[in-house]
Amino acid sequence: MQLSQINYGQEMHMVSGYVLSAHSMTPINEGIILLEGGHTSVKTDQFGYFEMQMSDSGNFILSVSASAYVSKRIPIFYNGSSIGLGNILLEKDIEFDKTDNLVTLTDTEFSEEESSMVTAGLLQATKDVFLKRAAFDFGQAFFRVRGYDSRNGIVMINGIPMNKLFDDRPQWNNWGGLNDITRNQQFSNGLNPSDYTFGGILGNTNIDTRPSGLRPGFRFSASASNRTYTGRVMGTYTSPKNGNGWSYSISGSRRWAKEGYIHGTLYDAYSLYGAIEYKMDAKNSLAATAILASNRRGRSSAITEEVYQLTNNRYNPYWGYQNGEIRNSRERKIVEPILMLNHYLESDNFSLNTGISYQSGSHAKSRLGYYNAPNPDPVYYRYLPSYYINSSIGANFIGAEMAKRGFLNDPQIKWGSLYTANSSEKAAYVLYDDVVEDQQLTINSIGNINFSNHLKMDFGFTFRQLKSDNYAKINDLLGAAFHEDVDPFSNTANNLDEPSERFDGDIFNYHYELAANQWKAFVQLGYTYKKWNGFVAVNQIGTDYRRIGFFRNGRYLDNSLGESETKDFSDFGLKGGLSHQITGRHWVKVNAALIDRPAVIQNTFINPRENNEIVPDLQSETVSSLDVNYFLRLPKLIGRFTGFYTRFQNITDVNYFYVDAGVGSEFVQEVITDLDKLHMGIEMGLEYELSSMVKLSAVAAIGKYLYASYPNVSVNFDTAGAEEDLINLDGNVDLGIANVKDHKLAQGPQKAFALGIEYRDPKYWWVGATANYLANNHAGISMITRTRSFYIDPDTGQRFPDATEGNVARLLKQKPLEDFYLLNLVGGKSWLKNGKYISVFASINNVFDTVFRTGGYEQSRNGNYGQLRQDNLSGTPSFAPKYWYGYGRTYFLNLAYSF
Repeated sequence: MQLSQINYGQEMHMVSGYVLSAHSMTPINEGIILLEGGHTSVKTDQFGYFEMQMSDSGNFILSVSASAYVSKRIPIFYNGSSIGLGNILLEKDIEFDKTDNLVTLTDTEFSEEESSMVTAGLLQATKDVFLKRAAFDFGQAFFRVRGYDSRNGIVMINGIPMNKLFDDRPQWNNWGGLNDITRNQQFSNGLNPSDYTFGGILGNTNIDTRPSGLRPGFRFSASASNRTYTGRVMGTYTSPKNGNGWSYSISGSRRWAKEGYIHGTLYDAYSLYGAIEYKMDAKNSLAATAILASNRRGRSSAITEEVYQLTNNRYNPYWGYQNGEIRNSRERKIVEPILMLNHYLESDNFSLNTGISYQSGSHAKSRLGYYNAPNPDPVYYRYLPSYYINSSIGANFIGAEMAKRGFLNDPQIKWGSLYTANSSEKAAYVLYDDVVEDQQLTINSIGNINFSNHLKMDFGFTFRQLKSDNYAKINDLLGAAFHEDVDPFSNTANNLDEPSERFDGDIFNYHYELAANQWKAFVQLGYTYKKWNGFVAVNQIGTDYRRIGFFRNGRYLDNSLGESETKDFSDFGLKGGLSHQITGRHWVKVNAALIDRPAVIQNTFINPRENNEIVPDLQSETVSSLDVNYFLRLPKLIGRFTGFYTRFQNITDVNYFYVDAGVGSEFVQEVITDLDKLHMGIEMGLEYELSSMVKLSAVAAIGKYLYASYPNVSVNFDTAGAEEDLINLDGNVDLGIANVKDHKLAQGPQKAFALGIEYRDPKYWWVGATANYLANNHAGISMITRTRSFYIDPDTGQRFPDATEGNVARLLKQKPLEDFYLLNLVGGKSWLKNGKYISVFASINNVFDTVFRTGGYEQSRNGNYGQLRQDNLSGTPSFAPKYWYGYGRTYFLNLAYSF
């Protein structure tokens, strides 16, 4: 066998070896060889061979890893002479099918807002024991690593960023169901440097979908579960590499459920992938990739404690029976295909990845609209017992009992009644879609230069252009002939330039476009010398947003139609890190960052559905972060201890709700500015190899996530109603500061602990168990109730006499959610028969069927002291906080066959 691809000369001292599959004794290419504690790594070639240059003598741990294989750690002592390790055999990682299980967790959406999506999906490629627990065990409780949401992590496919410009978060559904082709990932944790991007403070994942990086052959899998979907099939084929330089890969999957764990949540999804790669010569290759993922599902709602007590943790008010079939009023459908073309230039000391991507499609969310008709929501506060108990004229227990019986008799949407109400031509009820149609072009280039064994540079440039068409579209008139497109509260037209009568399939209510351009450039230098490693990176971002209105709204005659002003941002980021090897088995690392970033489109426009108004004096956000790490790598014990401190400053947030505030009652747009948040805490992950078959693990996270400022709150509203009903004629009120500093953030459990044990048998079966304890979780607080307007009686304009600081503090006291324990079991078995590989994976989460709340939020309806006090007198308030409940006992079973 000729090994001529690396030629260092005989005077260089190396560690070398061959990495082979223990099952088939075939070479494993693209395996990663790393000296733990260092930044230098090499990859195995097509023969599974590697050579790594050594410099300092001493004891080291050589880490050998490859996608879909169990990593191996090899203690070595280097005394100045070359070391030949011979054949290194890696076993198939049957636990790797856990990533299929993880997708059923990241698919879960308890809240209506995708900004709440957990960060588990970002972590699936990691080998870090703490992060694995965070993804696979804590993730079901919506635990967030360091309290960060997914905006703080960057996800790339073939080097092209996938985070949306609208909210800066990745939309996992765009490639959901394609587990086979998204397994090849490169992950950098936290502030650590990435070869592909300046990155976020949570971490960065690059998904490499090139056929050359995938295992050649065919793989088929089938899954059954009772979480988001009940069944899934998936098939993938990757061609072997041939002499003419061409290779290709195709994959497809189907996922379905008439109803998931939460009642009424249908699931209907399919995904397709195709890629072709041409290796032009030894250094250049081209790859074209197409991804189509269609995902339709029924959504679920947070519920109050009163509703939970009347029903259970699986109750969902969004659905009802129609002609004996489940029909969900809040469906969501995402179809946003991706086309991508990449050129790769790769040599010994230089690589360049240049790509172009185009993504278009739609994201639609359905809902019921009602017009001069009763609210169709079965948990509308007037339909529940608490409404009668909390009556301002005294408790009506007979009415409460009747309401209870009526609700329990039929606690779902009454579709038949809606059709009956629509028996006249004009619709009282309409099922419509809020639609977002995006077209995004991305051009990207990433380069890596190794100047020497000590110095390297990474650089990149990205340009993204977005056109986002936003509108409401009539989905179903529910038996009516037409809908009158008029606001029922002010009797004003939503579009003065078209007839008010709207029909099935018509656009109505609102129609506008959001346009955005953004460019990013980064440069990163990394330096390695003996026992020291360091890096420094800089980032520059230029961003602009604007709105183009297509409707002339009767409530905003002057600024609803046409283009808004353009909002520009220019932002700079700096980060760096330094690590020191105390010995080959102990090292410390410190990272720090100071990053400015633009406000997202979501929080730039106050009321984009109706007008062009931009948040006044909108600022960029500033993120300052520091982490200190200690790593332990003994032959039997590995671990990491981390302390972190992060401050987010100048955050802007825009919310929408109806409120009875001290200054008046109105449907408002709440604008929060100058908001700071503080995240600090410690992480610990330990893994001990009790024997060659048994591993023990211990993980802990203790965080403190707080509001760190007194933000300013203002409310905006239209002025088209009767003058006596308006808060004022200006359309906005500055409510001053909100007294929220030191209140807890609603970022998932702030304490999490886990103990795990795993047994891996030489006959290729394994089992594992993890006991988890999660605590110190809080619901999101209402900002408007913490402003001075809360103290004002809207009837008199004066302060409530008994609204003392003590009484208000007791009424608004933030209460933690209950702590809880979860036990999870996993296991699997694999066989190799005549070159065919078969594996079975099974998991049971929440074995003891624990009922727990994953999060929630305070309702802002009672925005003055008098109403909130009255509502809480009975102990069952009508506008109590709403909560999301976690899954009870669930299972996941996966069977895979490959050859």
